[in-house]
Amino acid sequence: MGSTAGPAGPARRLVTGAVALLAAASLVTACGSGDGDSGNGGGGGASVGGVDDGATLTMWTRAATRPQSEALVKAYNAAHKNKIELTVIPTDDYQAKVGAAAGSKDLPDLFASDVVFVPNYTSSGLFADLTERVDALPFADKLAQSHIKAGTYEDKKYVVPHTLDLSVLFYNKDLYRKAKLDPEKPPATLADWDRHARAVDALGGGVNGTFFGGNCGGCGVFTWWPSIWAAGDDVMNEDGTEAQLASPTAKKVYDTYRGWVQDDIVAPGARDETGVTWTGVFPKGKIGVMPMPSTTLGLMPKGLDLGVAPIPGPDGGRSTFVGGDAIGISATSDKADQAWNFLAWSVGDKAQVDVVAAHKDVVARTDLASNKHSEADPRLVTINELVADGRTPYAMKFGQTFNDPNGPWLTLMRDAVFGDGASVDKNNDAVTASLAD
Repeated sequence: MGSTAGPAGPARRLVTGAVALLAAASLVTACGSGDGDSGNGGGGGASVGGVDDGATLTMWTRAATRPQSEALVKAYNAAHKNKIELTVIPTDDYQAKVGAAAGSKDLPDLFASDVVFVPNYTSSGLFADLTERVDALPFADKLAQSHIKAGTYEDKKYVVPHTLDLSVLFYNKDLYRKAKLDPEKPPATLADWDRHARAVDALGGGVNGTFFGGNCGGCGVFTWWPSIWAAGDDVMNEDGTEAQLASPTAKKVYDTYRGWVQDDIVAPGARDETGVTWTGVFPKGKIGVMPMPSTTLGLMPKGLDLGVAPIPGPDGGRSTFVGGDAIGISATSDKADQAWNFLAWSVGDKAQVDVVAAHKDVVARTDLASNKHSEADPRLVTINELVADGRTPYAMKFGQTFNDPNGPWLTLMRDAVFGDGASVDKNNDAVTASLAD
C-alpha cells in the first residue's frame, strides 16, 4: 500500500514481510523508549520547523516508495543547508534490515515503514516521540489522521505520513456506455456495484464484470474492508486483538463476492490470484468495475476512459483503506532537530503541492485535497478527499494474521467466497486467536 513503479507492486507489498517484522520487534527493545529531550525527538528547544544548519542526515525507505521518497529528498536537498542521504532497501528485505539495525543501535536518523507495521515499531521503542512537534504544526489536525493514529502509542505520536495509497473503485466508462449504464454515475452502494458488474458482464465477448485477488489476503483487507467501514462497522476492536469479521455487514460483502464467483461475473484467474498480477487486469479494458490502489491511476493506458469512485458499503456510505508509509525519527538519532526540519517540510504546503501533488500522488493533508495540480483531473480530487473518510487498521499481529498466505484471514476469505460461507463465524474466531496470540 504505497506508490510504486509497477502495477504488481501494491499487492506484493501487502503480502510480504510479516516474519521479518516479528524478528525486528524482538530486537528493538534495546533501543530505549524514545521519550527523551529534543536531542532524541522530544519537543524541547527546537522551533516548529526544526533546525537547518547543514547537517547530513541518513534516511531509509523501502523500494516500494522509491519514486515519492526520491522526489521529496531531491527537492529538500536543493532548498536546504541540511542534506539527506537516502538509502532505498528492497521491500522484501526492509523489516529484517530495520530489525538488525535496531539490535545494533545503528538505525538511520529517519526511516519510513509500511503504515500497518508502524505499531510494532512504536511499541518497541524504535521511533522518537514527536508529540509536541506534531501538535505544534499549524495544520496538525489536517494531517492524514489514520496514519497519525497508527503511529500513536500510549498517547504519544511518533510518525507523520510519508506516502499515501488508497483503495478506490475504478470503472470503465466505455463499457458502462455499451451496457447502457450512466458513465457519470459510479456505484453508490454495494447493490449498485453488483448490478453494474452484472450489466457489463452481460456484454460478453471476453468482457467481465469485475475482478479481485482471491488468493491474496492483503488484497482482501485493502479492498473488502472499506465496504464494511462504509457501513459504520469495524473489522477489529480498538486494540486490534479481536476480529469482528463475521458481522452481518461483513457477511453481506462476502455474499456479494460469492455471487459473482457463482454466476461467473468475475474474470478468470481470481481464485488463484496472489496479488502479483492483480492490478494488471483492469488496464486491458475488459473489466467493468473493480477496487484497486489509487496509485495505479497514473499507470493506466492513456486511451482508457475510466472513472474513479469511493468504495461503497452495502447500503451506501464511503470509505477507503489508507495505506502507504509513515515516517519518523529513530530513537537513537542525535540529530532530531535537523531530522524534524525535513519531516515538517515534507508535510508543508510547498512539498505537498509542488512535489507530491505534482507527481499525481495522494497528498497527506485534507486541506490540500484540491490544489492546482489535482484540479486538472477531478479523479485526483476524489481520491484526495477520501483520505478524510478512510481508515488504517491497528493490530500488533497484523502481518501474521492478515498478510501471511498461511494466516487465518485468507482462509476466511476463501471459504466465504469460494465455499458456501458457512464457516465465517468459526474462521473469525481463528482470526481473533491469531490477533491475541
